[in-house]
Amino acid sequence: MIIVGIDPGLATIGYGVIKVKNGLKCLDYGVIETPPLLLKEERLKKIYLEISKLLKKYNPKVLAVENIYFFKNAKTITSVSEAKGVILLAAAKKKIKIQEIPPPQVKMIVCGYGRAEKKQIEKKVKRILKLKELPKPDDAADALAIAICCSRLKKSTRG
Repeated sequence: MIIVGIDPGLATIGYGVIKVKNGLKCLDYGVIETPPLLLKEERLKKIYLEISKLLKKYNPKVLAVENIYFFKNAKTITSVSEAKGVILLAAAKKKIKIQEIPPPQVKMIVCGYGRAEKKQIEKKVKRILKLKELPKPDDAADALAIAICCSRLKKSTRG
């Protein structure tokens, strides 16, 4: 089974692709970036198109996305919510199951501690996926952690 993990955002969207079969294997990870000079609707369109390409390339069974949990300002939560909306639309159009996971649950399942720091997450992801180096940038490491978390949830909770 292939799982795509997504750390949503407007400027930077982290993605991580893992295969679950006799353990976990990292297939790909990285970020999708949208230039701040573009109009918001163009940025959202780019996110939709890039996520659609990623889903077409890997044909995952599940798209796991970080649930919006807490933001310090309304402007950030609005733009992240809009980006997440086009990401969910891309998955829905391809009839891919969606699993939303809150950040503390990802940290708890991957690191054993619901308030783990970025460095702890990167190190655990590296170890779990047997990567040669720490996954960078942070958004990509978070996306891989989201995918790992999804793989460890009971099947009945994945919709």
